[in-house]
Amino acid sequence: MAEFNTPQTKLEDYSEAKKLFWDKLYKANGVTLYSREALANKAHRWANVEHVYPMSWVVNFVGCGDRDLCRRYSDQFNQIEADLHNMYPARRTLNYERGSLSFGMVAGEERKYGEYDFEVDLQNRVIEPTLESRGNIARAMFYMADAYGMKIFKRQRRLLISWNEQDPPSKREIQRNQLIEQLQGNRNHFIDYPEDVSLL
Repeated sequence: MAEFNTPQTKLEDYSEAKKLFWDKLYKANGVTLYSREALANKAHRWANVEHVYPMSWVVNFVGCGDRDLCRRYSDQFNQIEADLHNMYPARRTLNYERGSLSFGMVAGEERKYGEYDFEVDLQNRVIEPTLESRGNIARAMFYMADAYGMKIFKRQRRLLISWNEQDPPSKREIQRNQLIEQLQGNRNHFIDYPEDVSLL
């Protein structure tokens, strides 16, 4: 049960949300989540939509089989998948590499993708994103858990709380929250009041 956030109820499915995502939310500007690259016109040629709270976790939470079956038969899954607060642009290669791995800290600074501050530890099944995106990630994860009653496990929760504290909402993130409210009718409370994540 949500304590601070309400689920989005305006968008019916991911196809509707994806159109708004590119045509309205990221039409004018923005940067990718993991590589912090500025988006340009037709950015979707090299970028796609990243669900910060992975959809495979949502499939398990809803219990609707696989993603295709969930889209076909589960209104709850479609509602969650369409939530713009959980969606960020990402370079396709980094989005693919993340998959449904948890967020974490990776020892060392080995960068498989060269210039991008994005480390992957497949053995421990974690990715470490750049410093500038960690607060956004934390607030999106806490929003999803709060709005839809989904889990964040204890170790992940502790890390995300620290990321939220270390990387407070930027002007861009606040503007994004306002635009999403116009598009789907609800806000991410934790962008307005980041200190409240510790109360979950």
